[in-house]
Amino acid sequence: MREIDFTAVMARLGDLTPRQRRTMVEALTKTTALAEVVATINARVADHPNCPHCGAAALQKWGQSLGVQRFRCKGCRKTFNALTGTPLARLRHREAWSAYGEALRDGLSVRKAAAKCGVHYTTTFRWRHRWLRCPRDRKDDSFAGIVEADETFFLESHKGSKAWARTTQGKSTEPPPGRKPRHRGGKAKKRGLSAEQVAVIVIRDRHGATTDAVLENLSRTSVTPILKPILNRNTLLCTDGAAFYKAAAKAEGFAHQPLNVKAGTRVKERVFHIQNVNAYHERLKGWMHRFRGVATKYLSNYLGWRRMVERQGDEVSPFQVMAAALA
Repeated sequence: MREIDFTAVMARLGDLTPRQRRTMVEALTKTTALAEVVATINARVADHPNCPHCGAAALQKWGQSLGVQRFRCKGCRKTFNALTGTPLARLRHREAWSAYGEALRDGLSVRKAAAKCGVHYTTTFRWRHRWLRCPRDRKDDSFAGIVEADETFFLESHKGSKAWARTTQGKSTEPPPGRKPRHRGGKAKKRGLSAEQVAVIVIRDRHGATTDAVLENLSRTSVTPILKPILNRNTLLCTDGAAFYKAAAKAEGFAHQPLNVKAGTRVKERVFHIQNVNAYHERLKGWMHRFRGVATKYLSNYLGWRRMVERQGDEVSPFQVMAAALA
């Protein structure tokens, strides 16, 4: 806009009605948020300066689309932008991404996030699991000192599944899950792994490095692939007295300090305990309670979401959340 036109607009601001002022403020806010979103997207190329199709580094600028810089690879001759090959590729309503970053940071439900962003709730549902794809896979792999490991349990959930409705309405010949649907949330009838619950192992050292995984069962064959890549001669595994931890440590040669928690031994020699990882369990469960139960097939996404919150803190900006989704 020319300076003379801008001066004319500023001179007429006093003539605006209250509704027009609100409309202008909303438009300016969306424009500013969109500009910051575009800047965050374009900045990703500096961190990943390679073609997502062939990996070549020889690129040339190839115009823009909605403010996002496009490139053409000099090797494979294909065009792309900073979102190509990321979980956020082809998602729309970029002007609402800043607000959604805040919603994800604050742990809002799907419907509350939709109201905050001004989009349909099915849109924020899709966004949630696309934005969480990278945080889900970003796990710490460098551990040192005493490494605590313990499992916690979540109710198995088919939340959102249409299996019961389709079978009842004659739209599917597949049998429904082997139990009646229950209310969201709830408690298991008995503690530990059962047909009602799935196990999640959390591994955490005293410096805050954290990884986790949903287990098929509680056995040496399930926990060994998770423990083996992160334990080394500079670490000592501290767990409760579960037999599968002992078996895994013996088979792989891990330094291991078990605690007989059932007999009341929670701390040994004032340094060996699993209170750090159990405190993480408590924070995780308390944070998950707001969702009133999550579908088991999406449980890994929520675990990654919680790790991101722990890693970045409550004061993280929405654009840092977006950058984490593009990592």
